[in-house]
Amino acid sequence: MTAEIFQIDLRFYPVTPSRWKDFELLFGKNGACGGCWCMHWRLKQSEYDKQKGSGNKRAMKKLIKTNRPPGIIGYFKKEPVAWCCVGPRENFSKLERSRTLKPIDDKPVWSILCLFVSKSFRKAGLSYQVVEAATDYAFSKGATIVEGYPYVTGNKKWADPFLFTGLASSFKRAGFKVVAKPSKSRRIVRLFR
Repeated sequence: MTAEIFQIDLRFYPVTPSRWKDFELLFGKNGACGGCWCMHWRLKQSEYDKQKGSGNKRAMKKLIKTNRPPGIIGYFKKEPVAWCCVGPRENFSKLERSRTLKPIDDKPVWSILCLFVSKSFRKAGLSYQVVEAATDYAFSKGATIVEGYPYVTGNKKWADPFLFTGLASSFKRAGFKVVAKPSKSRRIVRLFR
């Protein structure tokens, strides 16, 4: 498969209760990475650690059942291949407490926090599409500012699971601009409607 095929055939949808089985299939036995189930940003660290694995899975399933989609899922044909956690910043308690990623102003923003791509679909330019789709979704729900927290890796090689908030290059390609550099390897980027 080539990147062009991904560009043409990828489709994204909000993760609603009817898509739980696809979400579960995409995240697999380990909940994407180490039993996270994309609960990392939503909980205090002690709570997250306590319910890591099946507890986080139950918490995510309960969240999806509230009919407030916690993100979007991307499909290649009928196969779920990508996920992005996106929502109003205030929904993510760990982000709200972060010293490194603290708010840069008091404007309401939607945050793109976690990107997960099926291992067999990585390295195909998919992250850019995921960021773009998450941004479109946020704007469709009334967001006027979408914010991301990507990594700048430079020449350093990072393992994919450690780049879960995405790469700066993917956000840049989607039109985001750097608004803060809170650390050597981290950026805060924004796109305005």
